[in-house]
Amino acid sequence: MTLAVERPATKSRPPRPGPIRRLKDSYRKYWYAYAMIAPVVVVLGVLVGYPLARGFYLTLTDANSLNSARTIGVNHIDATYQFIGLDNYADILWGPASYDRFWSHFIWTVVWTAVCVALHYVIGLGLALLLNEKMRGRTLYRLLLILPWAVPTFVTVFAWRIMLADSGIINSTLGSLHLPQPQWLEDPTFQRIAAILVNTWCGVPFMMISLLGGLQSIDSSLYEAAEMDGANAWQRFRHITLPGLRSVSSTVVLLGVIWTFNQFAIIFLLFGNTAPDAQILVTWAYRLGFGQQPRDFAQSAAYGVLLLSILTVFTTFYYRWLKRNEQLAV
Repeated sequence: MTLAVERPATKSRPPRPGPIRRLKDSYRKYWYAYAMIAPVVVVLGVLVGYPLARGFYLTLTDANSLNSARTIGVNHIDATYQFIGLDNYADILWGPASYDRFWSHFIWTVVWTAVCVALHYVIGLGLALLLNEKMRGRTLYRLLLILPWAVPTFVTVFAWRIMLADSGIINSTLGSLHLPQPQWLEDPTFQRIAAILVNTWCGVPFMMISLLGGLQSIDSSLYEAAEMDGANAWQRFRHITLPGLRSVSSTVVLLGVIWTFNQFAIIFLLFGNTAPDAQILVTWAYRLGFGQQPRDFAQSAAYGVLLLSILTVFTTFYYRWLKRNEQLAV
């Protein structure tokens, strides 16, 4: 004889509301938050969204200063540029002069970014370690070291242009010491060295202040315990200071890479259009769009989209690398 076992009745789940219903419920519940962020969304859309969409559209055309819409006196000339698809990107990346126009500037931009950020971090960390120690006049030293960051960039760059000129104080000092006097603003190699020098001067204070804040957040009892266990200065720096600065370092290095990769002001104010070998991608894009005749709006916009794409890819891989290292550390 077999006994029939009745299965318990399963409760049927209510149907999941559709996306329109969920949107209405969310608006009804969080209408105040939406009202608060609406002005920001509108402003960002006007100042960021529309120019970005317009720039991407121009990359798909052959727009330049000769076939764009313009007004001369009372006469209005309509735009005559045409849609050409991805030809601008193909020409930049694989065209007959792609190395001279893109890849050489891309390589220099990567080298410039890596060297500058490395110098920013190493010098900034060294100064932060010094200022973290108890010493007389520490507040005064902090104020003096942050001055390059407080002074407007164009003032700093013009001051460096005067000092790096052939008859400037730097070459005059080198001449008095019977040392070679480089042509900092004319020779292609020394133009790049001068650009790195000026950018390092401008970028170190931010890195120093950020890392100094990270150093002061590390518990001093960890150093005391390590010193009691016999750890020397290098061991304390390696096993306490660097791990304690990991979160701050990852953020400031990422910001440093983004800012340096797009550092238009220093290169442009230091050389203008007179140093083609020292131009990074962002200044080269400006030169194509505004520093030559005819002005090539489409190619300049394509450089901008490529810059955004490169930084987006770098940021994605950078965060994945940090996350993987954090998981391995745990």
